[in-house]
Amino acid sequence: MKISCTKDSLNHAIQTVQKAIATKTPMPILTGIYVSASDTKLELQATNYEIGISCTIDAIVEEPGNIVLSGRYFQEIIRKLPGDTIEISSSSEDRTIKITSNQAQFNLLSLPAEEFPVLHKPTSDTVLTVKDNILRELIKKTVFACANDESKPIFTGGLLEINQHNITMAATNTHRIAIKKDFLGHNINIVKMIIPAKILNELARIMISDIPMDVTIYYQKNHVSFSFDNVYILSRLIEGNFPDYNKVIPPNFATTITIKTNDFMDAVERVSLLARDTDYNIIKLAFNNDCVIITSNNPDIGKACETVPITMQGNEIEIAFNAKYVTDILKNITSDKLIFSLNTPLSPASIRPTDDETYNYIITPVRIN
Repeated sequence: MKISCTKDSLNHAIQTVQKAIATKTPMPILTGIYVSASDTKLELQATNYEIGISCTIDAIVEEPGNIVLSGRYFQEIIRKLPGDTIEISSSSEDRTIKITSNQAQFNLLSLPAEEFPVLHKPTSDTVLTVKDNILRELIKKTVFACANDESKPIFTGGLLEINQHNITMAATNTHRIAIKKDFLGHNINIVKMIIPAKILNELARIMISDIPMDVTIYYQKNHVSFSFDNVYILSRLIEGNFPDYNKVIPPNFATTITIKTNDFMDAVERVSLLARDTDYNIIKLAFNNDCVIITSNNPDIGKACETVPITMQGNEIEIAFNAKYVTDILKNITSDKLIFSLNTPLSPASIRPTDDETYNYIITPVRIN
């Protein structure tokens, strides 16, 4: 192999695939980045069998070929090279790879390329297309609600559901659930898949185009893959049945509150400063006719109290929540005002923007004495 390319494009490709490099594995080949050169393209791949990422960039290819380089050292070297152009060449006599830029030269030992599990785009009966800005928004608005506890794997992923014209993503840790919907624009058969949250977060990180572009999703029984721009991501799916999110949404509410989002968020963050060290990070909300009184009580530190104006319809109510579960949703509401809907101090409540009926967040209260 003998190629040259710009440092910026190669560094971008490495940063794109590096999250798929295996760190703890008995298979050394999975700690490497697979580099393949042909025609005018250079493709980089990394995989840990849970996720695989491929990124293709433009290059001047004098001699095509395939190599695998240590993921750790390759990315460090490329990031710190001095020049704008990088040349990479391999020796057929041994497994050394020469990397040069300006006056800097590195010679790295390569791993056997024939052992790398190369990613191939699947042939799937179920293929759908969605704009990247829509998919990014679905992920951002929901995946924060996933569980971190690996003992319940089904809750560590987000449900992506396509039902005719609609696309929905839902995420839950059993104490809260975030649901975001959008219009797909074309009709497709019902598809349900649970995608690991860390894959979805990585997907959202990579989708950074200013102009909306198509993301092609290939769905198979145990895998899903996403193809867009010069990137291809393959992921295992989480097996199991995601709970029916429609059943956890109360059909009606006795009390409905409208409140300014930023004012409420700032007050909750201030009051929760004293709640962080308590067992459940609890804040209490007392909704009266024209205000909500937000309080926290930490016996070892002290008390906090703040009042925020509201508009209320229905009964006065006092209810308690995990403060983090409240601030998580407030950070993802972009409208000036939100609607807080409640029934009783022990039944699930709803928080949603005033200007977006496709977004809903159901949160379970904490029992208080």
